[in-house]
Amino acid sequence: MPQSLPTDPTHFAAEIDTGLDVETDVSVDQRASAATPGAEILLELVDDEGTTIGTAEKLWAHQQPGRLHRAFSVFLFDRQGRLLLQRRALGKYHSPGVWSNTCCGHPYPDEPPFVAAARRTAEELGVAPALLCEAGTVRYDLPDEASGLIEREWNHLFVGLVTAPVEPHPEEVDDFAFVTAQELRELRAERPFSVWFETVFEAALPGIREIAGRDW
Repeated sequence: MPQSLPTDPTHFAAEIDTGLDVETDVSVDQRASAATPGAEILLELVDDEGTTIGTAEKLWAHQQPGRLHRAFSVFLFDRQGRLLLQRRALGKYHSPGVWSNTCCGHPYPDEPPFVAAARRTAEELGVAPALLCEAGTVRYDLPDEASGLIEREWNHLFVGLVTAPVEPHPEEVDDFAFVTAQELRELRAERPFSVWFETVFEAALPGIREIAGRDW
């Protein structure tokens, strides 16, 4: 673990260019519709090359045999190089009460994954990333025995920094913690994690080490 991270997050922006416009707007109509109780939430279906081929209702896409769809996973670190984890709220229909990465979710149809990742991080944890960089993609098919659902996802990975206080939304996040690499290993040995955590964590490691140091 490095002694400290540079105080100027633009240091990393010059090294890892997201290639996306951080000013891109998210559709207000989409967000308003998704926030309406009982509203249908649509995901982007993709082919094996990650090309959009249609849309599907969120829960239906996660039911066996599953439909390959676009997703994102975020890993944010503080200036001490500690990873921000969240424990998913107990009321979630998928993987409630387990620990997972900083944030994960699905872009709205036609919403850039970068924008969706920043939006959802703010919605769940009450804090916007101070820096957010692309860290590749990973495709997986992971059944969740506890819920009977399946994750068939083309997942866009993001790493970055968080510098403001975390204020989690209680309907989304039951608890959170900043952990070192060693503390993460200990927590994973003691507590259940999301079925996708190991896959996305391993895939994001090169980008994680750019942000948090080689000890990761």
